[in-house]
Amino acid sequence: MNANVRELTYAQAIQEGIAIALARDERVFVMGEDIGVYGGAFQVTGDLAQRFGAERVMDTPISELGGAGIAVGAALTGSRPIYEFQFSDFATLAMEQIVNQAAKLRFMLGGAVSVPLVMRFPAGSGTGAAAQHSQSLEAWFAHVPGLKVLQPSTPHDAKGLLLAALDDPDPVMIFEHKLLYKSKGPVPEGYYTEPIGKAAVRRAGRDVTIVATSVMSIRSLEAAALLEEEGIDAEVIDLRSVRPIDRDALIGSVKKTSRLICVYEGVQQLGIGAEIASIVCESDAFDYLDAPVIRLGGADCPLPYNPELEKAAVPQVGDIVAAARRCVGGRA
Repeated sequence: MNANVRELTYAQAIQEGIAIALARDERVFVMGEDIGVYGGAFQVTGDLAQRFGAERVMDTPISELGGAGIAVGAALTGSRPIYEFQFSDFATLAMEQIVNQAAKLRFMLGGAVSVPLVMRFPAGSGTGAAAQHSQSLEAWFAHVPGLKVLQPSTPHDAKGLLLAALDDPDPVMIFEHKLLYKSKGPVPEGYYTEPIGKAAVRRAGRDVTIVATSVMSIRSLEAAALLEEEGIDAEVIDLRSVRPIDRDALIGSVKKTSRLICVYEGVQQLGIGAEIASIVCESDAFDYLDAPVIRLGGADCPLPYNPELEKAAVPQVGDIVAAARRCVGGRA
């Protein structure tokens, strides 16, 4: 491994990215509930308040709508705020500022202003946090023109996409899966960015394309390793960005494999998988398909508290393996 690349956790990579941004640009500041002395609900901000002071890393009252309004206003007047929500579910309390203000102001004012705002959302199931603290709501935001929506799955991308988001003139929503915070991976030192809107091919394959987001990219790789033992060669594409979507990566992969599975944690109905399937079916890749597109998304129910029911409500490795068998040749 390169001497300048270390193993960091996903949370450490985000914290390092924030620290670099704070040191490089005096316009950057961080805000959110309990992110100061406490270090954040998931300890992502850690000791940043001690290192950079309360004016750069500031605790906010328990009002997501108020915090989002402050963040939008700060972005409009030249700052580059990073607003951390304790849970992505609490974005429901701030939808007016996110959807009607942050996303639209540049368009409504003819490009005279921009809203360079980053919002971070701990998201997803798997921690036993039940229905009001476990949702995957990224499809809501991906439906809104003016917003960019990211779902990094590795520590490397968590840092690189955060820094790219801070350079972007438009509001960027970053959904960080809670199960990934303790995962480890190589992360280069210093400043770097990953391109927004560019998917990553995590594994090349010839038999079936598995397009996944966030923690489902990790599970898809695990499934691909099991499928390889059965002679099924799966290509795994980590979407990374769900608005904008890397259409070229999807279409090119399906032309090669002739089969497509979409894996995501959000509720399957009207979810990201429907858009992925439509992109392929409305392109010339449709003529290459040898099997119907399969969507694997969350169950059409609130997330249960019971751990076994919670697992059953979102795709697991075994579900991806079974779907690939069906897609490739009816081997259920």
